[in-house]
Amino acid sequence: MRPFRLAWVAALLFYAGSLLAQPGEFKGHGGLVFSVAFSPDGKVLATGSFDGTVKLWDFAAGKELHVLKGHTDQVYSVAFSPDGTMLASGSKDKTIRLWNPKDGKFLRELKGHTEIVDSLAFTPDSKLLVSGSADKTVRLWNPADGKEVKNLGTHKESVYGVAVAPNGLLAASGSNDTTIKIFDLKGQKEVRQIGTPPVVVDPKKAEPKKKDEKKKDEKKDEKKKDEVKDTKKVEAPPEIREAVTAVLFTPDSKQIMAVGFDKYLRFYDVGSGTELKKIGPSPDDIFGLAISRDGKHVATAGYGGNLRVYDLASGKEIFKQHLKKMVTYCVTFTPDGKALVTGHEVNNAAKVTPLTAK
Repeated sequence: MRPFRLAWVAALLFYAGSLLAQPGEFKGHGGLVFSVAFSPDGKVLATGSFDGTVKLWDFAAGKELHVLKGHTDQVYSVAFSPDGTMLASGSKDKTIRLWNPKDGKFLRELKGHTEIVDSLAFTPDSKLLVSGSADKTVRLWNPADGKEVKNLGTHKESVYGVAVAPNGLLAASGSNDTTIKIFDLKGQKEVRQIGTPPVVVDPKKAEPKKKDEKKKDEKKDEKKKDEVKDTKKVEAPPEIREAVTAVLFTPDSKQIMAVGFDKYLRFYDVGSGTELKKIGPSPDDIFGLAISRDGKHVATAGYGGNLRVYDLASGKEIFKQHLKKMVTYCVTFTPDGKALVTGHEVNNAAKVTPLTAK
């Protein structure tokens, strides 16, 4: 066999071997895995579970390093600080806990939310932490002392996802009220809302009309017998149709990506709030959203187990896989960008799916 062929075969075998050596599952939790995140150096995987714990894993070896205990209820979110000195976890117990990822030791507790802490995101300098909660608020914290800096804003319903722009200037939140809010972190204030939440109108609470007004409206009312008689909901505008479950900024901080129950991946201009493009629909509601470390690819994970990866620049789909009978709650790229890690209730595990899978 010629030398160049030998080299090609050797490279192929090495790549295949590295995939085979990579653990396929991270099992050990006593409840479903709802959140996953990698440390900045890519060596440690954190998994947050409904068993109330966070586990830290040596990703390459598939070995459990630490079990972080302290939350008194289900863990919904985990996030590493960019400098690698902290891991934040948010829980149904309404608290945020900070840990030292090197030894798994508890650092401090952040209190203020009155419901589930659904999502967390650090600023690039690790000096601030943004949180979103089922109490409808988006809050800004100082992780160094655990104090709340500011309640940045309030949605009309639960906040499912938060994100911080790579340039550190803005934060964004996505909510069950169908809207996305953008916040100026320096000014600590809301600067834009994308979408309008549905308005619920209850006829029973409307002001009674005067007798003369009632007579004028009688003929009109006869023509509207088919109208809804009970509470009716005015739908949100087409740019966002249903709950927003996750948001992320693009690497240049100029666009926001959003996913949710409308099954689309949507892109919005940060400056104007205009929808630039949408990709989809996915076969099921989208719960997970992630971007690769090189900023070239974006992944979505549907509740029904449908994984999709797109080229960020073109929007072209480059990978799809259906994890059959596996409810999927979250997704992240492996540090090398060659696989996805997702959280499930099957085996209460985090699963690794190579992007070469068919």
